[in-house]
Amino acid sequence: MSPSETEPSAEPAGALPVVAPQLRALRRRASLTLEAAARDAGLSPAHLSRLETGQRQPSLPMLLSLARTYGTTVSELLGEGAADRDAVVRAADMEPTAAGGWTYWPAGAPGRGMQALRVRVPHGAQGDIVRVHPGEEWLYVLRGRLRLRLGETLHRLGPGDSAHFDSLTPHRIAAADPDGVELLFVHTLLQSPTAALCLGPTHGETP
Repeated sequence: MSPSETEPSAEPAGALPVVAPQLRALRRRASLTLEAAARDAGLSPAHLSRLETGQRQPSLPMLLSLARTYGTTVSELLGEGAADRDAVVRAADMEPTAAGGWTYWPAGAPGRGMQALRVRVPHGAQGDIVRVHPGEEWLYVLRGRLRLRLGETLHRLGPGDSAHFDSLTPHRIAAADPDGVELLFVHTLLQSPTAALCLGPTHGETP
């Protein structure tokens, strides 16, 4: 996946106080220069620099791509350390994080092969972004109606409906209702060096 650098992300820098320093710290931990990390994640060095300084907010495609580049998880990018890992996630401990217009609540333990999130997608947010990346995704509609495009097929899902698909299938997610849609969202991360070589970001792809 090559995340688009033209996605809506000009939100106030203060809205994400944790993500920016985490991005820089994880890049340095991976011993990557700004240029090398940006190349592997399908971003320009200037755009990655703006993400690291909090001038721009990363969307979900960017978070997924950066997590693979740094050999970590979206949870860690969002500031959840290994010390927080537990089998049970209490509702009171689910701190929301905003990125790219979406709001995320952790619904699973960090550092696992699957990442579980509760996601709120506002109407009109990122609905034109096509995603292609390694792994699998499963989603379940909690509230509202969802438009899910898989390849050339458009699916309309309501509360109680779910979908499970290969993430290499080009897909789009958008809220069908003005009030937005709320989902349970689970995705797998392929982090091994072999997977990165075979299935890593392909530069120049349409997001």
